[in-house]
Order: sequence, then structure tokens, then C-alpha cells
Amino acid sequence: MSRIFITGGSGYVGRNLIRHFIARGDTVIALARSAQAAAAVQACGATAEQGDLLLPSLSSAMHGCDTLIHAAADTNHGWCTPAQRQTNLDGTRHVLASARHAGIQRVIHISTESVLLNGEPLVNATEEHEFPSKPAGGYSRTKAEAERIALSFANEAMSVVVLRPRFVWGRDDTTALPQLVAAARAGKLAWIDGGDYHTSITHIANLCEGVDKALQHGANGHVYFITDGEPVVFRDFISRLLATQGLSVPDKNVPRALLRKLAAVGDVLAALSRGLIKPPITRQEYATMAVEVTLDISKARRELHYAPVISTSAGLDELRAA
Repeated sequence: MSRIFITGGSGYVGRNLIRHFIARGDTVIALARSAQAAAAVQACGATAEQGDLLLPSLSSAMHGCDTLIHAAADTNHGWCTPAQRQTNLDGTRHVLASARHAGIQRVIHISTESVLLNGEPLVNATEEHEFPSKPAGGYSRTKAEAERIALSFANEAMSVVVLRPRFVWGRDDTTALPQLVAAARAGKLAWIDGGDYHTSITHIANLCEGVDKALQHGANGHVYFITDGEPVVFRDFISRLLATQGLSVPDKNVPRALLRKLAAVGDVLAALSRGLIKPPITRQEYATMAVEVTLDISKARRELHYAPVISTSAGLDELRAA
């Protein structure tokens, strides 16, 4: 059994990671920013350590743990705020430094395929794909830098492995699904050029399996994509996802070229106003949802012995039953 410290424990990914490792028989301590977050962590079976990523006593809180899963991040897809830079950059640096000081032996850093996005299609990308010279937005930029920071701590005493899931979805989703449902109910959801492009997706159970396999087999200093396997057609998947909530698919369409221009103008206005102007769409949002983003998980299959534990159809059935 391991003694695992998880950051972002009260978030969607964090809660599911806690349940996964508690069920495996491990002891889990999770960082929680508030009393409410601490209660959510404890409800999942973990011990809560109340504080933030820059907690001075973080290394003491990690004492006795052999594993760190760094899942906390500011996922804002709008204008890059000082708070986002502090969380994703300073937070990652402090968490990894604390882990090294505490004698942590294994670290999993949860990243994202967004580190590679610039607004152009990303087709069947491998982990060798280079970071873009002009990232799609602050989220892509800070998460890419967070990867570099995390990997800089990798040495013989502390192994650091980076995982990049794409479009995490599934049971008790508090991120993507609620936003899609709200947009659909408000009549604000529209297909971009018909929505007939492909996307990779990652069910939360498959992400937990990927973390588990990475802890067992991940090579120090390496990066791995984790997805559900074969890509899906964006429109088909979103339609089926909304159907699990009793919602019909929208029939609106928006030209991709127009949306791209709106995103570019919106980013300029957001930058000039330092975030006071909220554009209808940002380049970060455009890059995430408006073009094909598909990932090759051959490296994870080969080196981690990873295989999805739940199919898209089974995951949708689970949501429908819930």
C-alpha cells in the first residue's frame, strides 16, 4: 500500500482519484483550500490538509508520503490572470519543491493536451509534438510551463511523470458537462462548421487507470497521453452526452472562419481591458473545441501497459443511469 498526497483533491479529477486509490487500499491525504473543500475530500475517504498550493508547511503535510499526484490547476480559458499564473506556475514549483523536501519518491503531474494547442488542428499527435511558438491562450501557456517546472525536479531520488488527458468526462462531472447543459438549455450551443471533426476524449475512470499505470510503469521524466482510445466525432459525442441529460441536440451552425475572427478580436479586447471585457469566445476556447484534436496513445499502451477500462458507450450508459 502507498501513502499518497493529492493536490486539487476537492476538484472533479481529484475526488475520483481519491476514490480510486482508497478502493485500492492506499492511504490518501488531499490538499483542500476551504472547509467546504475539506468536507468534500473527507466524504471521499481521504484525510484533508486544509491550505493552498503555497502553504509554507506543505512539506510537513507530505511527510511520510511516498507518492504525490499534482492535480490542482487554474483551468480558466479566458484572459490569463495573475491568479492563474500563481496557481499553475508558482504553485507547481512550490508543490514539487515541497515533495522533494518531504522525500516523496514518485510524482504524477496531471497536465493537458492544451499545452500543444495554437488554434490549428492537432491530428494524431504524439508526445514528441513540439510546444507551439504561439500558444492558444494563458491556460495553454501556463500549463506548458508547469510541465517544464515539474519535469525539472525529476532526478534519481524523485521520479516525475507527466500525463496529458483530453476532454475529461464521466460520472459526477462538475466541469464540461454542466457547461454544455447550461449552453444547450440557454439556446447558446451551436455546431462549428457542422461539428463533423474528430476529437479525443478521456473518461474519468480511464484517467484514474492511467495514473495508476503511470505510478507502476512510468519512465522518469517522460510524458504520456491518456485517452479513451479511438477518437470520436465531436458532434456525435456531444449529442450523445446531452442525450444522457434528456436534452436534444442543437440545429444551429456557425462558420469556423467567423468564429476564429471573433476569438482573435475578443482576445485583443480582453488583453487591452486586462480581463474586464469578456468576449463571447477566446482563442483558448476556439482551439479546444472548434478544430480536430486527436492524440496517439501508443506510447502509453506500450510503456505503461495502459488500456481503457471503460468504453464510450459504457460511460454514456453510466451517465444516463445516474
